[in-house]
Amino acid sequence: MPRLRVLHLSRLSVLAGLGVVAISVALATAQLPPGHPPTTPQLPPGHPPTAPEMPPGHPPVGTANPVHAASAEDVASAEATVLAYYASISGPAGVPRDWNRFRSLFLPDARMYTARQNGGRAVPFTLTPEQFVNSNRAYFEGAGYDEREITRRVERFGTMAQVWSTYESRRNPADDAAYGRGINAFQLIHDGDRWWIASILWDYERPAQSPIPAEYLPTPGTSGP
Repeated sequence: MPRLRVLHLSRLSVLAGLGVVAISVALATAQLPPGHPPTTPQLPPGHPPTAPEMPPGHPPVGTANPVHAASAEDVASAEATVLAYYASISGPAGVPRDWNRFRSLFLPDARMYTARQNGGRAVPFTLTPEQFVNSNRAYFEGAGYDEREITRRVERFGTMAQVWSTYESRRNPADDAAYGRGINAFQLIHDGDRWWIASILWDYERPAQSPIPAEYLPTPGTSGP
């Protein structure tokens, strides 16, 4: 009889232990919504590290474009980089733009995107910063072009930032009235030393078809970003 009692108690202990484990698992699971991934997920076989290091001898991003060095002030913040972009392309007729300043703001592989109407439909196209310079230099410097930011929204996380920048276009910086408006969406990245423009998407306002929503315009009674 004593031996049977010991076995009986041992079985109860095991069952009790399993019950505690089951309750603990249930409580832990209950805290997560259905379908929530594990809080400590395991990477599948062959998955690259989540924070890979550069291979030995790989140059920093900032040295990839040494010919067009940026001023520290232009790239000190995402906002400063955006303002430097506007300043580099703007000016009155007959005044050369500082295109090297413009080039210095971009990653070597940066791209600029927009869409234009063709046959009744919007057709996206892509430019490198150098193609943008070649396409617009004569127009900007010959006829005059001023693009200025009137408001912005900035979102940041870690080394990345997005600036949703509403702008106005003028022929001359001294003109009171703008002839057009639009939105530039800047994607920027920080390399530990400075900010770089990785890409820009933009579109201009078409009041009858796509007016700029009020939330992307300055608050009435204010001016500037």
